[in-house]
Amino acid sequence: MGGIAAIAREAGHRVTGSDRNVYPPMSTQLESLGIELIEGYEAGQLDARPDAVLVGNVMTRGQPVVEALLDRGIPYFSGPEWLAREVLRDRWVLAVAGTHGKTTTTSMLAWILERAGLEPGFLIGGVPADFGTSARLGRGSFFVIEADEYDTAFFDKRAKFVHYRPRTAILNNLEYDHADIYPDVASIQRQFHHLVRTVPGAGRILWNAGDARLRETLAMGCWTPLEGFSRESLPEARWTARPAGGAQDYSGFEVLEDGRPRGTVHWSLMGAHNMENALAAIAAARHAGVPVGSAVESLNSFQGVARRMQLRGEVRGIRVYDDFAHHPTAIATTVDGLRRRVGAARIVAVFEPRSNTMRMGVHRDRLAGAFSGADAVWLYTPRDLGWDVAPVLAALGERAHSRDGVEVLAKDLARSLRPGDHVLIMSNGGFGGLHGKLLKELAAQAAPQR
Repeated sequence: MGGIAAIAREAGHRVTGSDRNVYPPMSTQLESLGIELIEGYEAGQLDARPDAVLVGNVMTRGQPVVEALLDRGIPYFSGPEWLAREVLRDRWVLAVAGTHGKTTTTSMLAWILERAGLEPGFLIGGVPADFGTSARLGRGSFFVIEADEYDTAFFDKRAKFVHYRPRTAILNNLEYDHADIYPDVASIQRQFHHLVRTVPGAGRILWNAGDARLRETLAMGCWTPLEGFSRESLPEARWTARPAGGAQDYSGFEVLEDGRPRGTVHWSLMGAHNMENALAAIAAARHAGVPVGSAVESLNSFQGVARRMQLRGEVRGIRVYDDFAHHPTAIATTVDGLRRRVGAARIVAVFEPRSNTMRMGVHRDRLAGAFSGADAVWLYTPRDLGWDVAPVLAALGERAHSRDGVEVLAKDLARSLRPGDHVLIMSNGGFGGLHGKLLKELAAQAAPQR
């Protein structure tokens, strides 16, 4: 919604908004754009008599501002509905869908088109370092959008991405998530199938050929040419890759099309998952007319996305990273990527089970296994978590630690660290400012005693 607010502001509208507990980088982005943010959801927000209200999916019936909105008869729309009607209608839309990797892949694709001189518009669920903003209107005919499968609004329970009508669609992967709205993985597959139904026959679908659930989804019906990509050589994978120059962390890899080398990427990112994201972005950009060589060259300068393995600071040789991982698969791939980068150095994983799915305990049986590559694991376990973490801690054994408060977590974690450690903090929220608190504690420990 913050990105949509930025686009509306750029389009010439006066924009205000409301939310709770907004944290960087979105809070700072809104502030820099001059968009007034009102804390909370009280009815008085509508006293300014807006011409239209865009309603995010966090809003529900019973919220004072929602009830006032309906009672006063003010025109209202969902964010995706407004975007489709006002911005996407006459654009070539490139949509990036999937359980994991949407933000990074969307950022890569937008950067490739930007470097090709196409000046795309984009809407991304994070802040790419290359652009410094999560959204812009753009001047060209192309618009790149992160296509989320979460529901649209309290009055529209379809997935957001069915509104976008892409000509080029990336399907990165498909796993069970969003347990608060989807009862099983089959219901998510149906939503992805609805997206597939909207891609024209003259369009293109780039799909992860190694994902069995995507294969099942496409078998429900597909009327668009397909191009597969995969980190491994598979019969349906037109696009593959292999490590280059001995880079076992995949910070360098050779891009292959139908088994033929098309160029080599050397960048600051790590992990096989990011290599796979890059293949998808290269293939989608080629459908939009960008030569493969140009796309590969663009990725050599791609700087990544805030909160995706972002180094937040280093004190006494202890490096502290911020990452958005909140699903067992994402946790495991993030830890694996860091392990390949740091070798035998100690990895200390710190996790906040904050997503609705995590707080419902849906993935608790997979959680311990997701941390198999970490040397120590600290779990934030607030008292209102809603499920017993004891089995997870038991499965992790001596590597496991838990704390129910951010302040005590920062202090105790800092005391346990030693030079050379890599601290990987994972949350899809602000984690109570843990990153800054930990760095402050480490700095205090390093200060000379008087």
